[in-house]
Amino acid sequence: MTGRLTGKVAIVTGAAHGIGGAIADRLAADGAKVLVADIEETAANSRADQIKTAGGEAMGLKVDVRARGDTEAMVTRAVTEWGRLDILVSNAGITDRQPFLEMDDDLWHRVMATNLYGVFTGGQAAARQMVAQGDGGRIVQVASNSGIFGGRGRAAYGASKAGIVNLTQTMAIELAEHGILVNAVAPGATRTRVTGGEFPPDTVMARMPLRRFGEPAEIAAVAAFLASDECSFTTGHVFCADGGFTVAGVMEG
Repeated sequence: MTGRLTGKVAIVTGAAHGIGGAIADRLAADGAKVLVADIEETAANSRADQIKTAGGEAMGLKVDVRARGDTEAMVTRAVTEWGRLDILVSNAGITDRQPFLEMDDDLWHRVMATNLYGVFTGGQAAARQMVAQGDGGRIVQVASNSGIFGGRGRAAYGASKAGIVNLTQTMAIELAEHGILVNAVAPGATRTRVTGGEFPPDTVMARMPLRRFGEPAEIAAVAAFLASDECSFTTGHVFCADGGFTVAGVMEG
């Protein structure tokens, strides 16, 4: 597309499908070499092959972000293959839901380990590499509007995404002196599955000014800007790509 990421090396977690897949595709189209990290090894390799077929440079790698060894190994693999790391997009996450009164420890820990701990260890490994290189970098976290306000059944999911928001702010403050900018994109209702229906549920539509699903490519466009050198004076912020859902109050009057 723009070539604005030519010469950059990027890692995207949870990159085999959905929003993560669209982000990997977009970064590659903008010129980055992309490590497609996903717990589904076959799907990660398939996404990497699609990128290469389209003219980009990519490789797939099985990564379970719940394991520190895996997140550290993915950074090592990218550096071994391409000599450096410039961009990390922490996208891997799960959306399991249960009512608060029924939520069990297994679900809580599984969501937190995937959605928040994986962002912490991946970000730490990537930032350490970027600091060692000495010329900065970009870290983009995928949060959610569920991390900005509450919702039924989302005690674990919402708390994990709220944690990402605060972690983004803290990382941005501490890593600024190293030239590493850290921001987040918070998707709203996004069409990640063909079975999701044509429109969001009525409860969402009632407070969504742009009355439709977002497309993964639209989330990827925001992530690509945050990953680029064009994002040069913005750090610690959360960009809501959600059709206006987060800012809407009463829309009838």
